[in-house]
Amino acid sequence: MNLKDLYIDFFISKGHKQIPSAPVVPENDPSALFNIAGMQPLIPYLMGQPHPLGTRLCDYQKCVRTIDLDCVGDKIHHTFFEMLGNWSLGDYFKNESIEWSFEFLTKILNIDKNKLAITVYAGKDNIPFDEVSYNKWLELGIKKERIAKTVEDNFWIAGTSGPCGSDTEIFYWQGKGKAPEVFDTNDENWVEIWNNVFIEFNKNEDGSISELPKKNVDTGMGVERTTAILEGVDDNYLSSIWKKTIDLISKLSNLPYQGNEKSMRIIADHLRTAIFIIADPSEIKPSNTEQGYILRRLIRRAIRHIKNLGININSDWEKDITTTIVEQYQKYYPELKEKQETIINTLKEEKIKFNKTLERGLKKFEKAIQNNHKIDGSTAFHLFDTYGFPLELTVELAKEKNIEVDIEGFNQKFKEHQEKSRTATAGKFKGGMGGNSEIEIKYHTATHLLNAALKQVVNKDVHQKGSNITAERMRFDFSCDHKLSDIEKKQVEDLVNKWITDGIDVTKEEMPKEEAIKTGAECMFIEKYPSIVTVYSIGNISKELCGGPHVKNTKELGHFKIKKEEASSAGVRRIKAVLEKDCPEIK
Repeated sequence: MNLKDLYIDFFISKGHKQIPSAPVVPENDPSALFNIAGMQPLIPYLMGQPHPLGTRLCDYQKCVRTIDLDCVGDKIHHTFFEMLGNWSLGDYFKNESIEWSFEFLTKILNIDKNKLAITVYAGKDNIPFDEVSYNKWLELGIKKERIAKTVEDNFWIAGTSGPCGSDTEIFYWQGKGKAPEVFDTNDENWVEIWNNVFIEFNKNEDGSISELPKKNVDTGMGVERTTAILEGVDDNYLSSIWKKTIDLISKLSNLPYQGNEKSMRIIADHLRTAIFIIADPSEIKPSNTEQGYILRRLIRRAIRHIKNLGININSDWEKDITTTIVEQYQKYYPELKEKQETIINTLKEEKIKFNKTLERGLKKFEKAIQNNHKIDGSTAFHLFDTYGFPLELTVELAKEKNIEVDIEGFNQKFKEHQEKSRTATAGKFKGGMGGNSEIEIKYHTATHLLNAALKQVVNKDVHQKGSNITAERMRFDFSCDHKLSDIEKKQVEDLVNKWITDGIDVTKEEMPKEEAIKTGAECMFIEKYPSIVTVYSIGNISKELCGGPHVKNTKELGHFKIKKEEASSAGVRRIKAVLEKDCPEIK
């Protein structure tokens, strides 16, 4: 049985309810380009919002993490990965969480407990040593020599203040021979496989710590890493998860995996990630900004390595690889099958565009070497960053012309680029949570009014296709086959503002998903919702499935103003709007 199935069945037997994987692109959360961990979509519930399915939850979550993009090509790094998780929202705590983790590993997966080691929080300042976790591991038969007390890696907080707590991490001995009696946290043969976070404190802005009235548990286990361990391989790409894809790439290139590992790993990883991003309900396309830029970079890096392996770039490799990956994952993520043709066409279009870019890059290279005996670092990096030339290609071409390349200068430029990327990424993820400030909650509610107004003014078949909210504005994508006229935009504005000044109550109720749909409640991505859903209603104007949160009454919103209306993609329009505090209608 698949690891995901074993995990879900086990925690259902412990009273948990399975929740569906959230999309890879977070909804109404501008703080992150992608969901980078299993707990990210659950942050509102870990912060206190009730979950419609109760206090014990479990899932497998699609994640995309690009901060280590340049590391992909080794044995363990991936951009897309699946995270197994189980949560307690004010229900059970440390003892049960640890006991069930241990039971799943040793009884269900049959892992030898003598190959396990543990870290617990040692305590620092006003957060005490986690004695409960330490004693529980001893009770379960883990020797004290295998339990390390640490600080830096055993404490979790989303940002600089707010809910926080210690965690206990479980490690597996992946080295050769018998595991050492004493756990050395610096020994890389000990591989982390599970992390249990215990959110029991609140760090106030003045640095003081107080206990939370409701204590939560958040756990995470990586599917790829755990599968490799269970199958006894020290290279994730030799596990069953990757076998069909790697075998296909080997067949297409007529080359063995051994000796060509880096290129094959990058192709397999990057195209799997690209396939999941393209299939996401957010309908991301390759572009030069945000998620679209990451998608384009992944596809083009994969294509460079496809060329490296001598695969005919004009063959149907994108169709073959997509089909293989879709067949492997469609049982768990049916959206892949539904979007299969879109995925193939997107990859093909990007392939054609990139071929043209490479041709322009060759022209740029020829121009750069005219009357020069050396290609400087800036030029080499420009060829890499703009035209997709890997350094080795530039060096190879230069060598044919007896020209040197400033490799050290390139590396310096590359390092500067990495630092900028990491800084930008850190800024995106700072705080770990978006969409919950007072103004963002107002914008969230305003999207419901805008959706309802568009249905009345433009067409009853208008549907939301996506949204993005910041503290400064709201962005709303909707299905529409034409540019809105000035009259339509004015009518939409007036209608939203009328509903705001009417002071309509916003209510919520929980019900089975099927019942919610029968009542006429609208939702953007029906497949992502659990069997019990939350429905928000604004009088008799709007009824939508939504995770919230929202204002209590529309009069709290302020004056609605459309700033821009434009095309987003084929058949989809985009409105950017703001809520103004001071206006004639609102006193």
